[in-house]
Amino acid sequence: MKGEKMKFPDNFLWGGATAANQCEGAYLTDGKGLSLVDILPAKAEKRNEALFNPEQALKTKYQYYPSHQSIDFYHHFREDIKLFAEMGFKVYRMSISWPRIFPNGDDESPNEQGLKFYDQVFAECRKYKIEPLVTINHFDAPLALFKKYNGWANRKLVDLYLKYCEVLFKRYKGQVKYWLTFNEINMILHIPFLGGGLDVRNSENPEQLKYQAAHHQLVASARATKLAHEIDSENQVGCMLAAGQTYPYTCNPKDVWAALTADREGYFFIDVQSRGYYPSYSRKIFKEKNIELQWAATDQQDLLENTVDFISFSYYSSRLTSADPSVMEKTAGNIFASLKNPYLKTSSWGWQTDGLGLRTTMNQIYDRYQKPLFVVENGLGEKDEVTPEKEIHDQYRIDYLAENLRELGNAIEDGVDCLGYTSWGCIDLVSAGSGEMSKRYGYIYVDRDDQGKGSLRRLKKDSFKWYQKVIATNGQFLLEEGV
Repeated sequence: MKGEKMKFPDNFLWGGATAANQCEGAYLTDGKGLSLVDILPAKAEKRNEALFNPEQALKTKYQYYPSHQSIDFYHHFREDIKLFAEMGFKVYRMSISWPRIFPNGDDESPNEQGLKFYDQVFAECRKYKIEPLVTINHFDAPLALFKKYNGWANRKLVDLYLKYCEVLFKRYKGQVKYWLTFNEINMILHIPFLGGGLDVRNSENPEQLKYQAAHHQLVASARATKLAHEIDSENQVGCMLAAGQTYPYTCNPKDVWAALTADREGYFFIDVQSRGYYPSYSRKIFKEKNIELQWAATDQQDLLENTVDFISFSYYSSRLTSADPSVMEKTAGNIFASLKNPYLKTSSWGWQTDGLGLRTTMNQIYDRYQKPLFVVENGLGEKDEVTPEKEIHDQYRIDYLAENLRELGNAIEDGVDCLGYTSWGCIDLVSAGSGEMSKRYGYIYVDRDDQGKGSLRRLKKDSFKWYQKVIATNGQFLLEEGV
C-alpha cells in the first residue's frame, strides 16, 4: 500500500453510529412509551417468530427483553460520548426514540422529560465538538401506533410523524444540522413490523399493504424535508438505504437480469426520495403485484419539490443472486439472505466480507443520483474474548474495517462525493436482528451478555486505538503496512 495516494477530504466526518432502541435501555423511564422493539424477546425465546407475528408477541410474556436495559446508554451517555471524543469523532450518528418524545405517537403534547434527555446528549456532543447526525425514526415507532392504526398502513401516521418532526426541528435548531428521515427505508418490504409497524399476515394482498405504507413514508419524508428547511435553512436532510451491490452468479444474461432486478427493489425508494418521482419500472412492479396506490392530491408535488440533500446508506457486504433455482447454497446478511460467494470470507454469523463491494456500491449510487453520499453503517459483528488483563484483541474487526475504508477512499478517488463515515455499533449494543449482545461491533466493549447479565463496564478494544489513529491522520494511517 505504500506509495499509493489516497486522500480523504479535509472536512471528512469520521465517527460511529448507534440506534436508540439498541443502546438506550430505560425503556419506561421518564415517561417513555413502548416501542416496537420493546416487545421482542431474546433470540433464545423465538425473537424471529415474534418479529413476524407481533400479535402473538403481545400475548406472550417472555423472560428477557434485550431492549429494556440494553447497554443503558440513557444513564451512561456522558461516559460513552467522552470515549467517542477520545477516539476523535467528528460526528456521532444516533437516533431519537419516537416514543420517548410522544409515548403513544398521537399524544397531544410531547414528553418534556424525553426532550430534556436529548438536550443533554446534544450538549455533551457540543462539549467535544462532535456533530450529531440524527435518525428521526430508526425501527422504533411507538407500539401504540401499531395497535391503533396498524402503523404506516394508515395515512394518519404522516401527520403524526410530521408533528414529531416539527417538535425536533424547533427544539434542536442550532444543535443538530444533519437529519435522516427513516433508517433503511427499504426494509419495510422485508421486515414490515420493524420497518413500518405493520402486521401483514391477514392482508389479502400483503404487497399492496407494504407499498402503500412505503408510499406514506415517502410522502412523510418529503414533507419532513420541506419542514426542516423551513425551520432552519442550515438543515441537511438525507435518506437512508440498506445497500450492497448485487452480483450475478454467472455471466448468464438471466443471472445479470436477476441482479439488476434485485438492486432496483432497494433503489426504488431512493429514486423517489432523490429524484422526486416514482421510477418508470415501478409501473411494471405494481402491475405484477396487483398494487394500486392511493394518492392524496398534494403527494406528487410534495415528492417532486422536496428531494433529499444527501444519500446515506448501510453497507456490510455485497449480495449474490441467480435465476437458477437449483443454486441453493445461501449465507446470512443484513436481513437479506444471499447466495454464498465462493470468493469471499465469511464471519461467525455467516455474513460475507467484501471491501471492494463497498467501492462498487458507492460508485453505482453516486453515478445514479449525483448527490453527496454518507456511509452511516458499516461494521463486523463478531464474538470478542476478554483476556484476564481486561484486554480485547479484535484484529479481525480491524482487518474488516481497514479493507472497507481503503475501498471507501478509493471510491472518493474515483470521484464520489462522500461526506463521512460512521461505523456501526461504535460501542457494543444489542443486535437488531437476533437480540444478542455477543454479536459485537464496537470499539468499546460493554460487559453485558445475551441473558442481560454483567456489570455494564466499558473497556477499550484494540480497534479503539486503531480507529483513533485513522481519524487523527484523516485516513492516511490506512496506507501504512500492518494496520
